[in-house]
Amino acid sequence: MRRPFPALGELTLARLREFLREPEALFWVFAFPVLLALALGLAFRGKAPERIPVGVADGPGAAAIATTLGRSPALLPRVYADSTGREALRTGKISLLVEDDGGLVYRYDPTRPDARAARLEVDDALQRAAGRIDPLRPRETRSTEPGSRYIDFLVPGLLGLNLMGTGMWGLGFSIVTARTRKLLKRLAATPMRRSEYLLSQMLARLVFLVFEVAVLVGFGWLAFGVEVRGSLGALALVSLLGAASFAGLGLLVSSRTKTVEGVSGLMNLVMLPMWLLSGTFFSWERFPEAVHPFIRALPLTALNDALRAVMTEGRPLSALGLELGVLALTGTVSFLVAVRVFRWQ
Repeated sequence: MRRPFPALGELTLARLREFLREPEALFWVFAFPVLLALALGLAFRGKAPERIPVGVADGPGAAAIATTLGRSPALLPRVYADSTGREALRTGKISLLVEDDGGLVYRYDPTRPDARAARLEVDDALQRAAGRIDPLRPRETRSTEPGSRYIDFLVPGLLGLNLMGTGMWGLGFSIVTARTRKLLKRLAATPMRRSEYLLSQMLARLVFLVFEVAVLVGFGWLAFGVEVRGSLGALALVSLLGAASFAGLGLLVSSRTKTVEGVSGLMNLVMLPMWLLSGTFFSWERFPEAVHPFIRALPLTALNDALRAVMTEGRPLSALGLELGVLALTGTVSFLVAVRVFRWQ
């Protein structure tokens, strides 16, 4: 007679079967991050920057100014009549407007990076046309190397974002749905401990981790040449620790929630700050230094930084003590608190 699995094994297998029967979950875990990487990778692929649109207010010398600016490979000038130029500037259609009221006037918004770049390019083009000679003529050496592109920054961030989303949404909705259907109430009548049930949810989540990471990293390598400069073992360990950390958070958020609407609100409350602050689509260092300690304490920040350190910089695990510590602490504390406060109904 076949000896039955322990409760933990049976629960893990049940959760795996449940996941495989959910085509929506399979799409969000495997297909959606690939489609997102494809769309953003094509949008920000390595190519020459677009020419900056600038305007020239209509007047006696407007055509000559526009012709001069048109010779610059960085500018796309257009002559505007009357007040339409200022309206184009206000609505963001152009980055800078050149006016002539007896002398040249550069009208632009200095808080916009594209406007500051336009101001430099416009002034350089007009000054050279007026006969300016630079006393220094530096040489340029242009270099575009793998690892410095936006897609190289993006893929690790998407991987971290996907590990957070599937870890929290996948476990949170599964548990709350089972609670609303009274399935947890039935399980409570069995000789099974809460820790076994919650741990089985985490283990089932980690089973699919290798496929989840392989699909996104493999797609990034095949489609855009995104390399893993560090060891695959280090990447696997960082991904495993990150997935376990967010699985613990997912268990904690859903430990007492009774409705899908309730868990959705709590999930968004926990995840939204990390969506905005943790450096998925742009570096978190752009935020004021006063909030940097708080940002670095977020588990998604730690995961994104660790993934980029391994994939882009090739750093070993020994150099990632802070990031791994944040992930391990988050996962451990979340799981232990979830076990303590968990309710079957």
